[in-house]
Amino acid sequence: MKPLSNPYRRRWLGWGLLVGSFFLVSLHRTSTAVLSEQLMQSFDTTATSLGLLHSSFFYLYAAFQVPAGLLTDRYGARAIAAAGTILMSVGALAFGLATTYALAFFGRLCIGLGASVLFVAVLRFCANWFRPDEFGTMTGVTFSVGILGGLAATTPLAIAVTTVGWRPSMIGLGAIGLAAAVGIALFSHDSPAKAGLPPIEDVPDRPDVTSAATLKRYVADAVREPETWLLGTMLFFMTGIGITIFGLWGIPYLVQTHDITVTRASVYLLLGNVGGMIGPTLFGWLSDRSGKRTGLIVLSTVIFGLTWSVFALLGTVPLLLVGAIFLFSRVLRGGIPLAYTVIKERHPDGASGTVIGLINTMAWTGAAVFPVVLGAALDAYWTGQTVNGTRVYTELGYQVAFGIATLAGLIAATCAIALHLRVGNERSLEAGADVERSTS
Repeated sequence: MKPLSNPYRRRWLGWGLLVGSFFLVSLHRTSTAVLSEQLMQSFDTTATSLGLLHSSFFYLYAAFQVPAGLLTDRYGARAIAAAGTILMSVGALAFGLATTYALAFFGRLCIGLGASVLFVAVLRFCANWFRPDEFGTMTGVTFSVGILGGLAATTPLAIAVTTVGWRPSMIGLGAIGLAAAVGIALFSHDSPAKAGLPPIEDVPDRPDVTSAATLKRYVADAVREPETWLLGTMLFFMTGIGITIFGLWGIPYLVQTHDITVTRASVYLLLGNVGGMIGPTLFGWLSDRSGKRTGLIVLSTVIFGLTWSVFALLGTVPLLLVGAIFLFSRVLRGGIPLAYTVIKERHPDGASGTVIGLINTMAWTGAAVFPVVLGAALDAYWTGQTVNGTRVYTELGYQVAFGIATLAGLIAATCAIALHLRVGNERSLEAGADVERSTS
């Protein structure tokens, strides 16, 4: 059998092309941490304005998550992912060529809108090509590749920016994305049947697309369920704070509190991203093998809050400790992607893209809100000084910002614990009902 006619090999090719575009999504959304000084200089921004520019990626990204799920369930992952990758890449070209703040803002909006469909599309593809007991692992691996994109946005991007400049770097990413879109259109079919291949053993025969009326009912069912809001609220705080610190303010914090270069500071974020690559895959694998989901989510949310409390209390944390915290805390926070597995398993197969998009909307709304919140907090502690066009903030300002992050972690952990208790009660009731039926 030729490689492209083997469904087991073909699914990895299709997934690889889709997740390659998702890699670019993560690179784009966290690139402003490395670009912060260049962007402040190029567009003469304050911390709040830089936070708005960074957040502009997430405005349409967050707002389009539910439509992205509906479109993916309705028309299939391949068409929606290819179109999204094209728009994201055109936005990258516009951002790299922008001569004003307004044009750069518009470019980031386009990047975010195009990128908004890709995570949902990848998981919809996985639902059609992989077994149910592989889905948690594939969700974790997909997240890990996304983290790899965030890793590329640290030291590798810093080196590229130093070597060729930030504008050519963004234009190059746009060109790579356009090539990826062509690959998706050619090889990332929505199911083995659509690719003209035999079915994969133990993979349920799911519908490639779902009717509009059925999708409307699925959305209504998900919105009425308390578990949806617990998952979404948890992701609002977890994603919002994580993206803000690792995607924007982590490097300025290290540069200003430790007087080191951007390139050296990016190494510590790189360590965090290495941990972020290991954690989701490890937790996904453990969850699929053990069948446990929500308990692992609780562990990760607690670690999240404890991480930022260290920085809130100490202010200037020794660099060796920064590296250790970033690395190991992100490994232990790898249970967060299981939220998408939990929501998928609570609803019919044909609704997977839609319900994942629903809670993802809340996640990325947090990513749009918190950069501005932390930016405003830092602006309140501006020293009045600038270095190479970049504002300098006090250590207390960063402690306040990390205090906000700690509070967000506490709220996320509360939601995770409530979810765990509710799911545990459901299982107890189901077990009792099974016993009653067996004895009647």
